[in-house]
Amino acid sequence: MSTHPPIAEVLDGAVDLHCHSGPNPFAREFDHVEAARDAQRLNMRGILVKSHHHNTVMDLLAMRRELADITTPVFGGVAMNAQIGGINPYAVAMSLRMGGRAVWFPTFSSRQHVENEHHGFPESDIEIPNRIVDVVDDAGELLPEVFEVIELVQESDAMLSVGHLEPRESLRVATEARARGVRRMVMSHPDFVVDAAPELCESMADLGVYIEHEIGMYDPEGYRKWDPDALVEWIRRIGPDRTVLSSDLGQRGRPMPVDAFQRVGLELLARGISVPELQQLMCHNAAFVLGLDAARPAPVAS
Repeated sequence: MSTHPPIAEVLDGAVDLHCHSGPNPFAREFDHVEAARDAQRLNMRGILVKSHHHNTVMDLLAMRRELADITTPVFGGVAMNAQIGGINPYAVAMSLRMGGRAVWFPTFSSRQHVENEHHGFPESDIEIPNRIVDVVDDAGELLPEVFEVIELVQESDAMLSVGHLEPRESLRVATEARARGVRRMVMSHPDFVVDAAPELCESMADLGVYIEHEIGMYDPEGYRKWDPDALVEWIRRIGPDRTVLSSDLGQRGRPMPVDAFQRVGLELLARGISVPELQQLMCHNAAFVLGLDAARPAPVAS
């Protein structure tokens, strides 16, 4: 018999840092407005919409009238893939100055992503040209533009994601960002595409980086159906105070984020994650990363 409150009550005020709603050249199940309406079901404090191809702040400004009456705010940002010119401080500055809350280092244009034999490109409605976007030069040194981007993120107190970079490059970028005062950092799905060992993730977390896992991978009605026990192992290894759970949903034919949040939340509670830990994983940590809370949340007791 359940000893916790209803899951919708437990997750009231959740935050999603990884929503792939449309418009997008990849097929999407719903757009940003529909994502925001869905988020209202959990009284979500915010969602961050991500595109691999363009600055999503532009989308949100175009949709502002449709979003005006929705209680869950939606935020955007820019990913530094080939489609915006790679490591492009000018595009980053524009996005941040228009209200962007996030900057992703290369995702599907990263060498790690392009050369990862276990990952195929999603189906697209159009042909999408791509090229590898590196963060280092031929001598293996971080490009000057990387430092310019880090400075812009620090000035805006925005979220910096290391994208799909090779793990050691992610650690180098995070180390430089931490040294320059960036407070809100994320490393996504270390066990998918990125292929980061737990030991490296611990080093990232020691720098203040949140290790993000995607509930779309662990949803029993989702599209990858990974073992939730593996997710619990990651949470226990890295710590709920240094982990964040996001949806990574929006792709055509896949679940709505709120449904996945609730199903995976129940799976974690059934495996011994406590209510306060689940709230830290799905609500409090992400609220800090998105800039909704000024201070990093304190750890909860296991």
